[in-house]
Amino acid sequence: MSVGLADLVRRLRDRLERAEGPAAAEAAHVQALLDRASVEQTDYVATAHPLTQHLAGTLAGLDRDAPDIAAALRPLAEGLPWRYGYAPRDDLPDLHRNMGWAEFVGPAAPFHSDEVCLGLTLIGPHAHYASHSHPAVELYHVLTGAAEWNGAARPPGAFILHEANQPHAMRAGAAPLLALYTWSGDIVSPSVWNPLQ
Repeated sequence: MSVGLADLVRRLRDRLERAEGPAAAEAAHVQALLDRASVEQTDYVATAHPLTQHLAGTLAGLDRDAPDIAAALRPLAEGLPWRYGYAPRDDLPDLHRNMGWAEFVGPAAPFHSDEVCLGLTLIGPHAHYASHSHPAVELYHVLTGAAEWNGAARPPGAFILHEANQPHAMRAGAAPLLALYTWSGDIVSPSVWNPLQ
């Protein structure tokens, strides 16, 4: 299992090399921080998170859009530490079933770092990840599934940079969205919902 997760992290890091413009500067910063992360993997527990219901569709999309990631993710996908950490919202009662993330590098991740986070975010079809913000600088790379970020379409291959405390929202299309994400800066303070507009 550990060799497989290390290989997936390596392939995700390779994807960061494709970033351009402002995203490229953040990707380079993240790579330097990842070079200092622990190379020793700690054990993790599969969570059986409800969003794993979307993995079949996600892997099918990855076979088309990112076959290198599909090959590394497929044997691990069901057993990753998927989670969701937001307070409930009456207007999004099923979001916790349709959105979550698995973190591979970070303070409480299989590969420890106090400086950087790296993982995957999965959002089910048509799910709306409402406006939120966090002190961390965040970089996303869409692996499969077209989605809207703050109303702008972002296809597979796109990079999206969120500066510290920048409000942002995502809405998946007809297929599940899977994106690589990184956090740098204040990686300990959590995301919070922004006030309803």
